[in-house]
Amino acid sequence: MIPRQEITRKELLSRIAAGEVDSVVMAFPDRYGRLVGKRTSGQFFVEHVADHGTENCDYLLTCDLDNQPVSGFEYSNFDKGYGDLIARPDWGTVRILPWVPGTAMIMCDVYSPETDELVSVAPRTILKKQVASAEALGFTPMVGSEIEFYLYRDSYEEARRHRYADLRTHSDWSQDYNIVQTTRDEYVIADIRRGLIQAGVPVEFTKGEAGAGQHEINLSYASPVEMADRNHVYKTAAKEIAALHGRAVTFMAKPSMGDVGSSCHIHVSLWESTGRSSVFADPNRPYEMSGTFEMFLAGMLATAREFSLLWAPTVNSYRRFQPGSWAPTGIGWGIDNRTLGFRKVGHGPSTRVESRIPGSDANSYLAFAGVLAGGLHGIKNELALEAPYSGNGYEATDMARIPWSLPDAIELWRNSTLAKDCFGEDVHQWVLRSASNEWEQFNQSVTDWELMRYFERI
Repeated sequence: MIPRQEITRKELLSRIAAGEVDSVVMAFPDRYGRLVGKRTSGQFFVEHVADHGTENCDYLLTCDLDNQPVSGFEYSNFDKGYGDLIARPDWGTVRILPWVPGTAMIMCDVYSPETDELVSVAPRTILKKQVASAEALGFTPMVGSEIEFYLYRDSYEEARRHRYADLRTHSDWSQDYNIVQTTRDEYVIADIRRGLIQAGVPVEFTKGEAGAGQHEINLSYASPVEMADRNHVYKTAAKEIAALHGRAVTFMAKPSMGDVGSSCHIHVSLWESTGRSSVFADPNRPYEMSGTFEMFLAGMLATAREFSLLWAPTVNSYRRFQPGSWAPTGIGWGIDNRTLGFRKVGHGPSTRVESRIPGSDANSYLAFAGVLAGGLHGIKNELALEAPYSGNGYEATDMARIPWSLPDAIELWRNSTLAKDCFGEDVHQWVLRSASNEWEQFNQSVTDWELMRYFERI
């Protein structure tokens, strides 16, 4: 693992004093995983923000993608007056953003101004609580993930003007592992890769993926909160750097039914408390899987359906789960089997499980929290692991299935005692209302499919 070169508080203040940094972004993830917050001038940051933080409207954790208030959230609503939350810097997350001149970014945790406690429904808090649960059992969790996206020749402005129809993918054909085509894409992809590395987000490699214009950037694995931070800096950087080139990228799970879906495969393992050795590997057991690993994976399998909203949060997420599409449909596990929801990979210290369920549209903080909560449930209850599946998971007839639609996943979460036990009533309600609002808004629309099907012929 390549450690991130940290910029300390002292070094940041020194760079501000020297005029190298004149703007500081105080960012935190909203319910979609978008980074929101405030930009402050360098000197104002030093004098007023570094110690206190910034005040932000608490509706940022409950509003929709158009930043419109959404009713029904218990945490924040008109009856409570939409007050403030305080975003305070996590000093281990300072990054200089080379693609935004003179700018540093700091990831923040958000606090209640009344109690001075962490806001329980903030995505970073939700993940931190699951990490704390693992640590209470004597484990240090480590996570890596692979997020895919599509690159288009159109700019964001052009794409919106055309209502995101008939966009030109940056390649006309599948470029999976293809060097010639990805060289043609390098003027964008290399800038993203170099920008991330310079911003303290270690990149291992980039590659073309199975779709036309589809790419994957792999970041070095890390602790869960650090990995989630890296993912959302990566998503932000990809969009901003592509826009600087007059190009657009999308992290939609399924931009069109003719395209391969984009995933966020999550690799997870548990290490002993000092983080020096994995507790998942045991060379004397079948498949080199320790008893702890087996219970963890059994818990992931047992909770996968009920926790689906954490990995597939939008209407579009469920378009991705198609037979033969490289996205799983069955909740089973196998040894290096890409047709299943879970895949055992690696050997020795790298022994780990890969969840292939999450899409690229997942909020990494919530997705990682779901993986950890499910696995820890298996350990706490000493769940037995079923035998691995060795065939084509798409054709399995005796395997539980990933929910086919957002309303199916909503009902599973709504009725899940496990979700309430693992995350608490407040987080359960917040996730439920978030998903329900997505479904409500979808049902206030008339789709292009409906127009094409019914306009003339009905």
